Amino acid sequence: MIETNTMPETNLTITQGTLTITEYGNSIPYSGKLDNLSKFPVIEIIQKGLKNDAVKTFDRAAWTQFNQTLLRAAPTGGSSATGAITLTTNGTATITNNDFYNNSYAKSIVDTMKERNIPAYIGDDYYALAWPTTLRTFKNNLETIHQYSDTGFKLIMNGEIGRYENVRYVEQTNVAKGTGTDGITTTAWTNGKSDWIFFFGNDTIAEAMAIPEEMRGKIPTDYGRSKGVAWYYLGGFGIVHTLAINTRVVKWDSAA
Repeated sequence: MIETNTMPETNLTITQGTLTITEYGNSIPYSGKLDNLSKFPVIEIIQKGLKNDAVKTFDRAAWTQFNQTLLRAAPTGGSSATGAITLTTNGTATITNNDFYNNSYAKSIVDTMKERNIPAYIGDDYYALAWPTTLRTFKNNLETIHQYSDTGFKLIMNGEIGRYENVRYVEQTNVAKGTGTDGITTTAWTNGKSDWIFFFGNDTIAEAMAIPEEMRGKIPTDYGRSKGVAWYYLGGFGIVHTLAINTRVVKWDSAA
């Protein structure tokens, strides 16, 4: 800009997204007799099980929104010795994935994310989320890559996935493998060599909470003989960007 010129003026477009707030919850009834005669604290045991159920429910609800991403990556030709990927931008993978996820694909996917200007999740790093067995070949790659470094040796000893090519890998087991829309009812990929992985940067999925998750005790009925504990949550999840040009999530995917 020339010193004597006025500051240029531009603009930006802000679009409003939507998500649905709904009720989530589950309950476990128990009797007053069980509570009175039990050797162990009944409420604590039930609450522990309900907390586990709530975590799985939230993971699956968030997964259904991640799964709406328009960016799907699969090996070019089904498998690729060079790690080449084909990226579709309409929410549907067109290639049947016939290869194990490895460090070559890791490089291709992160390069694609950077060149699409997907902002990092934290610092300079993206995150990737997958099942442990989906990352097995990749983890074996990392053992070979890091075997002669102190940091790498510690990673191997601790059994950590760690960070590679500006991506931090996290394992999960609450959402099922395979293709599906709810994270529960799924069909395994053809050939079964790999499975879904979500790579994501910042500003991906939004959560709206009207009432945060909480434990609720049932008001005893039948003169104190009928009791119960429940977890309850009023809220919802929604994908932030619905245009391919702005999408922040890339799914390692398969057509079948």
